[in-house]
Amino acid sequence: MEKITLEICATSLASCKAAQEGGADRIELCDNLLEGGTTPSYATIKLAREAVNIALYPIIRPRGGDFLYDDQEFAIMKEDIKVCKQLGCDGVVIGLLTADGKVDQARTHELVELAGPMGVTFHRAFDMTADPLQALEDVIATGCERILTSGQRNTAMEGAELIAALVKKAAGRIRIMAGSGLRDHNAAALAAATRAKEFHTTAKEYEDSRMQYRNPNVSMGGIPGVPEYGIAVTKAATVKRIREEAEKGLNG
Repeated sequence: MEKITLEICATSLASCKAAQEGGADRIELCDNLLEGGTTPSYATIKLAREAVNIALYPIIRPRGGDFLYDDQEFAIMKEDIKVCKQLGCDGVVIGLLTADGKVDQARTHELVELAGPMGVTFHRAFDMTADPLQALEDVIATGCERILTSGQRNTAMEGAELIAALVKKAAGRIRIMAGSGLRDHNAAALAAATRAKEFHTTAKEYEDSRMQYRNPNVSMGGIPGVPEYGIAVTKAATVKRIREEAEKGLNG
């Protein structure tokens, strides 16, 4: 029976611990998931490294928005990679593009070299490239070990056809990790459709806040579908179910 590699995108120590408890292989440690993920704080990285012994990959992204970085932002990314190495992380997650929608090969390669011997994942900046098959070759040339992709769609199920094509074209030269919208109810179908062997999910549920007083006149978020007084936390049981379903689909 073929096994998958399951990565959990976690934003807290509680989620990191739940990811490990549920049987995840790796954690992508992030802040600000509603912006697509930004670099977590030094303290979060440090304490997460102390809390879990599975692979830990903080995202290196200095801000939300696009993936076209100026020199100051690039300098921040380099310093954050050094911090991750000092704290004993197993890898980092990066993604840099040029203004015309290509992979920024020169800068990406520079960060890969700086990160060594840590591993490097190229994140869903890949999904914003103009030519995904060429972008695949460009990322391979930079020395990254895997690409996280939703197949250039909002969810991996919607982009399953492209993910399958990327898996085939990569031919083992780089790992293709499918992610975005992955849950236990669709993990088997996604694995069967893409033949990917690495998967990425938050496996999160919203826990209700312990706040008793709630001001009805103020909203700090106001994002549809996101509860104002809800805290997103990875659930170990959900991690376990997603793994089981994905492996069922891969081996079905």
